[in-house]
Amino acid sequence: MTDTDTVLDQAADWLGNGKGVALATVIGTWGSSPRPVGSQLAVDDKGAFVGSVSGGCIEGAVVGEALSTIGDGKVRILDFGVTNEEAWEVGLACGGNIRIFVERAGDKSEISRLATEKPLAAVTDLSDGSRGFVTPSDISGDLSLDDDIVAKARVALRDDRSGVYEAGDGELFVHVYNPPLRLFVVGAVHIAQTLVPMARLAGYNITVADPRGSFATPDRFPETTLSVEWPDDALNEFAPDARSAIVTLTHDPKLDDPALEVALKSDAFYIGSLGSRRTHASRLERLTEAGFSEQDTSRINAPIGLDLGSASPAEIAVSVLAEIIAAKHGKLRPE
Repeated sequence: MTDTDTVLDQAADWLGNGKGVALATVIGTWGSSPRPVGSQLAVDDKGAFVGSVSGGCIEGAVVGEALSTIGDGKVRILDFGVTNEEAWEVGLACGGNIRIFVERAGDKSEISRLATEKPLAAVTDLSDGSRGFVTPSDISGDLSLDDDIVAKARVALRDDRSGVYEAGDGELFVHVYNPPLRLFVVGAVHIAQTLVPMARLAGYNITVADPRGSFATPDRFPETTLSVEWPDDALNEFAPDARSAIVTLTHDPKLDDPALEVALKSDAFYIGSLGSRRTHASRLERLTEAGFSEQDTSRINAPIGLDLGSASPAEIAVSVLAEIIAAKHGKLRPE
């Protein structure tokens, strides 16, 4: 569960208990900001709050404005400048500006939907709080959305980037609610030992699969979901989707190939395999014999990783994560 989910769940609980509730959402930041765009804080009518929009330096003022919004029902847009001194207090090198949208939450079902339905982009008219919803395949809600903003909302979903867009004389805020990104790693090898903690910092939930004895152990991969099943079985259980990346790192066809066969039948946004061009050519022959087309196998990024001149396991891990990030944002260039 994400921090935003926790905030929304609490807001829904307060609404269910008959309390007045306001939501405050970061809609813009400039300079150094403790919390990213999309961060939220919920406030009840007694001043209790959960979540954060600044790390502490403006929460008191936001809570006060939220109580006013609960009282009069009016949306508010708040602009704050964070001084260098305040920034140091919350662990930042310098100050910046934060823009906050405050609205009264009156619909428990809508709040629950935001917490549970993913992927979903909520498009809010900042002038009055009216809202529409965009998924990869559907459009709904009270706010009429034209083709341009729907396309922008879907790009925002792909890129995990909430933001404000101009719309006529006003502004629309596209708030992205996505399921966690996931990474499935075949092979509990040295490269994986560096890749896993880096990918975790980049926001991925990670599973490492390796059936070989003492490879996939908590000592080598702390705080990581581990599987000692055969990689294809583990990957089927993982159930990769469009928010999933898959890498195979063992060099062993008995382990990598079955996992790739599962991966190529999935909607994973990235598939990568370790090995030289010669190794990959042999891999392609085997996958072709298994019934996969050239179009299918072209999804495999191999040799894995961006060409950074990487040599050590740690450098290769950096190149792999860089390529995954590029793929996620649609920045991989075809060869």
